[in-house]
Amino acid sequence: MASRILSGMQPSGLMHLGNLLGALENWKTLQTEHDCFFFVADWHALSSNYADTSRLKEFTQELLIDWLAAGIDPNTSTIFIQSHVPEHAILHLLFSMIIPIPWLERNPTYKEKKEEITEKDLSTYGFLGYPVLQAADILLYKPDLVPVGKDQLPHLELTREIGRRFNSLYTPVFPEPKEYLTRFPKVLGIDGRKMSKSYHNTINLSDTEPTVRQKLKTMVTDPARVRRTDKGNPELCPVFDFHKIFSPDATRNQVDTDCRTAAIGCIDCKRQVADVMVERFSPMWETREKFSANPKQIQEVVEEGRKRASTVANETMKEVKEAMKI
Repeated sequence: MASRILSGMQPSGLMHLGNLLGALENWKTLQTEHDCFFFVADWHALSSNYADTSRLKEFTQELLIDWLAAGIDPNTSTIFIQSHVPEHAILHLLFSMIIPIPWLERNPTYKEKKEEITEKDLSTYGFLGYPVLQAADILLYKPDLVPVGKDQLPHLELTREIGRRFNSLYTPVFPEPKEYLTRFPKVLGIDGRKMSKSYHNTINLSDTEPTVRQKLKTMVTDPARVRRTDKGNPELCPVFDFHKIFSPDATRNQVDTDCRTAAIGCIDCKRQVADVMVERFSPMWETREKFSANPKQIQEVVEEGRKRASTVANETMKEVKEAMKI
C-alpha cells in the first residue's frame, strides 16, 4: 500500500530555481509512488507578511502555475489551498488550547527569525504559534511521511509532540508521521549567495528566456579572473555550480578544463550554461503560458483538490471531536 505524503509551500513570493531543485523535483518523483497531498500554505504566509497582503492571491496563483508546469499532476496528487479547507483552522484552534507556551518559545526557527528579520514586527501570536498551525496542517491528513530537510526536523518533532499530547489527554487519534529526508541542493543566486527571495538574487521560474540570459550575464564568477587571460578555478565560480546541475558531463568537463587554462572566458561560460538551462526550461515555460492563459483550469484543479482534501479532513475532525467529547 502506498504511503501518504504531505507537504506545502508558502506563497510569499515568486518561485525560483532553488524551489524547483530543492522541492518540486522531489515531489514529482514522489507522486508516482505515493498518495501525495500538496497544499499552498496561504495562511502561513500571514505569520510574517500580515501587514501587506496585496499580492497574496497573485503569488498563490503563480505558485500553482509553477507547480503544474513543473510536472505536479493533479490527476495523481491532491493539490489544494490551505484556506479553502477550514478544518486546518479548527484543528489549529483546538491544538492551541493544549500546547504549553515554552514548547513554542524554544523553537529554534522562532528565535533565529526574530533576530534576523528586524524590518517586521514579529511579536505576534501568529508568528509564535505558526508551528501549531503547521502541526494541524500535517496531522489533519495523517501522513506516513513528510518531506523535510535536516533543518526542519525540529518542526516535525514538535508536530509529533503535539499529537502525542492530544492522544494522551484524550484518546489516540494521531499517528506519528516520519520524516522523509530529502537532499536539498544548495543553489546559488546571481550574487554568489544562497538563492533567496530576501536577497533579490533569484532566477524565477516565471522569468522569460531573455530575463534568464540577462541575469546569468550579470552573475558573479571566480574573483581571481579579472582579465580574459587570467586562469580560473571553477570550484570557486557560482556559474560552474549551474554547469554541475544542468550541463552534460562532456560540457561540464570541457568547461572545467578551459576555465583552468583560460581557453574560455566568463562570457562564453555563461552563454553555454544559459543555453542548456533554456533547453531544460523551455517545455516548462510553454506549459506555464498555457495555464496562465486559462485561469479557469487552475480553479478547477484546486476545487477538485479541495474536495479530496476536505473528505480526509472531515473524517479526521470527526475523530477529534469524538475524542474530546465536543
